[in-house]
Amino acid sequence: MPLSLFFFLDGVVIATWVVRIPSVKDHLGVTTGGLGVALMCMSVGTVLAMTVSGRLCVRYGTRSVILVTLALVALMLPVVALADTMAALCVVLAVTGLCYGAVNIGLNSAAVEVEKATQRPIMSVLHGLWSAGGLAGALLGGLVAARLSTWQHFLLVSALVLAGTAAFAKPLLRGRVPAVITAQGGRRSFGLGVALCGVLAVCTAFGEGAVADWSVLHLRDSLHAGASLAAYGFSAYSVAVALARLAGSRLVRRYGQTAVLVIGALLAAGGVLAASWAGSVAVAFGGFVAVGVGLANVFPLAIAQAGALGGPAGVGLAASIGHAGMLGGPPLIGFLADHVGLPGALTAVAVSSGAIVPLTLYLRTRNSRKVLA
Repeated sequence: MPLSLFFFLDGVVIATWVVRIPSVKDHLGVTTGGLGVALMCMSVGTVLAMTVSGRLCVRYGTRSVILVTLALVALMLPVVALADTMAALCVVLAVTGLCYGAVNIGLNSAAVEVEKATQRPIMSVLHGLWSAGGLAGALLGGLVAARLSTWQHFLLVSALVLAGTAAFAKPLLRGRVPAVITAQGGRRSFGLGVALCGVLAVCTAFGEGAVADWSVLHLRDSLHAGASLAAYGFSAYSVAVALARLAGSRLVRRYGQTAVLVIGALLAAGGVLAASWAGSVAVAFGGFVAVGVGLANVFPLAIAQAGALGGPAGVGLAASIGHAGMLGGPPLIGFLADHVGLPGALTAVAVSSGAIVPLTLYLRTRNSRKVLA
């Protein structure tokens, strides 16, 4: 369905930015802490957009929000590459984050609408296609890293995404389904359920954000991998996330959601420790793959339930809470890296991943299956 393509294109855009973060850092000559501040500006913009995007989806429709905001994100890509001062980069990334946050809410709200209308779980699969887009973007970045400047690379991807958006705009709008989702229960139960979904999302968003923003830099600077090889490290992570999400629904049906969350959290914690401290590019690749498999299904499962509880508003609230992990993650990793080195800073991801375990077990003990199942 057309919605799948837009999840894919969104993944391409974010991966294109990720694999060029080291080049942007070198161009401006900033420290890892300074880069963390710039990344925080993007995260702030993303979270701010999520607080209002649910209302935009209700008023204008999820599909219209997707089309407009994805086009804006694509247009912002080349502008990011033109930023030649730290202040300019912060401003441009903040605006990009605003657009990206709105895309995120539009896509997830549309997916929840389809799930409700068809009674089929599709969120993990769609997030898997987003990850596949991330893989495609990372692979393209690895291929062109030594051939195109950052601006040329971003301009190429911008043109491709805009062309795809234009070509599939009408099919996407024709596939619109009624916004039939309503909040279940009273205001108190709605708030508690969505908040718990958001807490789970925080834990995975922190880890995903850290790997997305810092894995390429870790491979290049800490382990001395070449620019192309470092970009392929994020590709390996993206493959793992995509495959795990595509299999997510089957895994939950077979083993149960608690098992998927707990085992995944432990796998992610072990993976990031291996990637951070092993001192080997090959082991780091394997570690990032483990992180991808472990965290892959936490966020889509949490957001899908939030949407079932509260529609676009529920998606917006849970995603806003969840993306606090991405808001605090990049600058925290950057500041820690300045003091203890990037390997030590990435260890924080093991802590956030491990926190999924007691939270999941606590929710199960308190018979909170309405929130998790």
